[in-house]
Amino acid sequence: MLKVGTLWVCLITACAAGCGAAAQDTDPLPSWNDSTSKKAIVDFVTKVTQEGGADFVPVSDRIATFDNDGTLWAEQPVYVQVAFAFDRVKALASQHPEWKQQQPFKGVLDGDTKAVAAAGERGLLEIIAATHVGNTTEEFETIVRDWITTARHPTTQRLYTEMVYQPMLELLTYLRAKGFKTFIVSGGGVEFMRPWAERVYGVPREQVVGSRAKVKYEHREGRPVLLRLPEVDLLNDGAGKPVGIHQAIGRRPIAAFGNSDGDFEMLEWTTSGRGARLGLLVHHTDATREWAYDRASHIGALMRALDEAPTRGWTVVDMQRDWKVIYPFQK
Repeated sequence: MLKVGTLWVCLITACAAGCGAAAQDTDPLPSWNDSTSKKAIVDFVTKVTQEGGADFVPVSDRIATFDNDGTLWAEQPVYVQVAFAFDRVKALASQHPEWKQQQPFKGVLDGDTKAVAAAGERGLLEIIAATHVGNTTEEFETIVRDWITTARHPTTQRLYTEMVYQPMLELLTYLRAKGFKTFIVSGGGVEFMRPWAERVYGVPREQVVGSRAKVKYEHREGRPVLLRLPEVDLLNDGAGKPVGIHQAIGRRPIAAFGNSDGDFEMLEWTTSGRGARLGLLVHHTDATREWAYDRASHIGALMRALDEAPTRGWTVVDMQRDWKVIYPFQK
């Protein structure tokens, strides 16, 4: 018969072995299939967090940047901020009777997507300029917060904040658990994303980098405010992303995640640094659960980055092959 002391030693040893095995079996990315993409992520994180290892990176330098549209949430059939701008045109139409005859505003009010598309990028900028400025930063934040809590995706009828990618939410959590500071670096407006980014992604507002309008400090009714002006301070897309990273973060990331050629320079800037680096592209290949698009898409076009990914050592995630689920509501 085992003595009591011996029995406790056996139980503790067995528990330790079992608990250790359970901890090792815990999958930080359960919505990812066991593909080369998942392995590349885990291998990279393991290397840079292994104290004493050749590729160890101190916590202060563990910076990871994520594009938003098409990387963290759906961007088809229209960018979410564009949908917001269109709704603002409708909300403000009574104050601008001239819009009923003036393109591209007329196209928005009539639901004529071809007329809006014909106006091109210049027309879109005109819409954004008319609907995103002239108010204070606090007023604009209230407008965005009210809209994002009720606005729904035109195809799925889900809230836009439900159209986030479950595998990428897991990736954000995994990196933060390993000492990374995660930033959103998007072409979208920084003041459009800040009101909801922390609730949806766990990314605090000070870690959101985006395109921004110039602001002016002034007094209204004896109270200091920041007024949003109809001038661009930074277009945080393409070559503007490394500039925005430098200005807002002050450190070169060691990992960058994107999905389009608008993210090329961010991945290039990140992976050209010294030491272990990770550049990753989300390739939209799932026409059944999401959308399949790349080169010919009017949104999120992916050409040069996709072509150069192999020679640059960037990981390309095939959504159809690599992800078990796309959205949280599919779990």
